[in-house]
Amino acid sequence: MNDSKWTWRAVSLISIAATIILLVGFVYAVKDVLYPKGEATLTILPEQTAAPVSATGEAIRIVALGDSLAKGTGDNEGSGYVKRTLDGLTAKGSKTSLIGNMGINGLTTAGLQSKLQQEGVKYALRQSNVILVSIGGNDLFRGSDLLGSGSEGQQIATPDTESPEVGSMEDGTRESTGAGIAEGTEEITPESLLSALPEAAKRLNTILERISEINPEAQIYYLGLYNPFGDVPELLVPGNQAVTAWNNAAMDIINKHSNMTLVPTFDLFNRHLGKYLSSDHFHPNGDGYQRISERVMQALQ
Repeated sequence: MNDSKWTWRAVSLISIAATIILLVGFVYAVKDVLYPKGEATLTILPEQTAAPVSATGEAIRIVALGDSLAKGTGDNEGSGYVKRTLDGLTAKGSKTSLIGNMGINGLTTAGLQSKLQQEGVKYALRQSNVILVSIGGNDLFRGSDLLGSGSEGQQIATPDTESPEVGSMEDGTRESTGAGIAEGTEEITPESLLSALPEAAKRLNTILERISEINPEAQIYYLGLYNPFGDVPELLVPGNQAVTAWNNAAMDIINKHSNMTLVPTFDLFNRHLGKYLSSDHFHPNGDGYQRISERVMQALQ
């Protein structure tokens, strides 16, 4: 009997102790819910990404650099995506000004790299807080007259000249024949289109980093490339592959910098070339530039 009595007492004491432990744990759990003390809440705040310029309330001061897309070639209204972006931002209530549009027909990465050494260009960049860059199309599509529509006599731009290069179609009068590539033109492959990519990508990296050095406070928006020959059977696959590789290379560069953004355009033109390209079958028309400007405004806001 005595053994049974002590056994029940021991069981009772263990039950009481377990109940006390559970009550203490419950009290601490409730306290943590009501008064959390997590490290992230009290001592460490997540890093904030840079706010879009338009969201800060600061006046937007734009400089545009690059090739004929920056200049607006192909737009019958002469606005291009740069002026359309300014007009669109102003219409939405943003205080916006254009410091300068330095787009040059036929400019390549080598040419733009040289331009960044000029004091006037550097001065304009320092006055801006938004820098729009479109370059690379003349590096990628630098071959002969792909559609055989008569662009003989065009010269490749060099760092010391502003001459249009083959493929840039400066005069904006090139007509789309709807035919394939010209007879006698060497076979177009991704390899032939991409032969300039490694060196051009290095120059693009130098360009973007140099712009950032000149004005570390500015936000830089780089326009990705589209394939203007996607409706030509011989150029669909190699053109798409080459443009995709170029855009991926640009993204690899831009991902390393918090003040840089890639503005994609490939999806805007893919399967819509008849609607958004000008008669030269290379540059956007007014509607095409409008779509680009909407994409730029989306990035800015």
